[in-house]
Amino acid sequence: MLSFSPSPLHGTWTELFFLLWGLGAALYLGYYWACVPQKPRLVTGSRFLAFLEQHCPITVETFYPTLWCFEGRLQTIFRALLQPRPLVLYWSEVLQTPDGGQLLLDWASQPGGSWHPAPATQPVVLLLPGITGSSQETYILHLVDQALRDGYRAVVFNNRGCRGEELLTHRAFCASNTEDLETVVSHIKHRYSHAPLLAVGISLGGVLVLNHLARTGRAAGLVAALTLSACWDSFETTSSLETPLNSLLFNQRLTAGLCQVVDRNRKVMEKVVNVDFVLQARTIRQFDERYTAVAFGYKDCVTYYHAASPRTKVGAIQTPVLCLNAADDPFSPAHALPLQAAQQSPHVALLVTAQGGHIGFLEGLLPWQHCYMSRLFHQFAKAVFQHPAELLSLRALSTPEGGKG
Repeated sequence: MLSFSPSPLHGTWTELFFLLWGLGAALYLGYYWACVPQKPRLVTGSRFLAFLEQHCPITVETFYPTLWCFEGRLQTIFRALLQPRPLVLYWSEVLQTPDGGQLLLDWASQPGGSWHPAPATQPVVLLLPGITGSSQETYILHLVDQALRDGYRAVVFNNRGCRGEELLTHRAFCASNTEDLETVVSHIKHRYSHAPLLAVGISLGGVLVLNHLARTGRAAGLVAALTLSACWDSFETTSSLETPLNSLLFNQRLTAGLCQVVDRNRKVMEKVVNVDFVLQARTIRQFDERYTAVAFGYKDCVTYYHAASPRTKVGAIQTPVLCLNAADDPFSPAHALPLQAAQQSPHVALLVTAQGGHIGFLEGLLPWQHCYMSRLFHQFAKAVFQHPAELLSLRALSTPEGGKG
């Protein structure tokens, strides 16, 4: 009868494998705990800084990105893949715009209805999704779900054409044009005239919020705002997205989404732009050159990017706004953040984490159970709505301050 016994050499290789695996795991964990968890950098004027440190403690607490995907691109990709979709019910409202177009608002309602002791003053949260995004994006659903659980009304402003509705004019959306946002804010303030309104803009939505605040000054119609992964400099954003890996992972897919909006609305688009030429775009810069700059009346893409970049407009903002960005955001490089301007601003606060990617900010070992953005939104909205007097004192400030950098 034949028998088999492992050779000594086989056992040696197995032991060596597990030894190397254990050593690698130990080095990885050692690097993570030594280098990755860090407190975010909070940059703003002294009064706003004190308000945030007192009422929004997450801004000074250590951020622990997910152990096994803390790099910026991985955070960006895995957030979309891993996070579950909370059940949110919407009812839709169509708004007509002064130029003959239309846009869609999605109002969220809790299953079974909700009760508030003072409906006329129930706070309203207005959410603005990222480029080609809508009320159905996972990150929007999480924020809406958090708003509902906190007792607020929640409404999502979908950019024109992004919910599949037909465009009535050749204009879809662009980062510099805030007319549709002004229409939405005016509509909400007319409907709920005694309710405080907080705007939360994500990515492109954050750029729109910042440009709206800079354009309207104290007449913005908001008590405060929160931006998540807003891109401060359009030139730096497009350059970063055109690097080989970022182009493969993000730029081509986003450009394809933009082209789909144009293709679906070819009939109205072809009156102003060469649709076939637009659809050949393979980068966001090419799309902006062929469609956005033309449709919105800019001389060229460079002129449009200057108008679209909030980086140079910090001094014009007179409404308190907290801006979350990650230093490893592949869409918005750290050197594009207006740190010096924010340090002197009584109204703009930059919260910069070392990791987090673009709309990522996954934390904890099981990131589908934890969301840094939702926790930040929860604390900031609570601070804004529960301490209106302190917020008014911030809004009254108009001169530059010395702050924390």
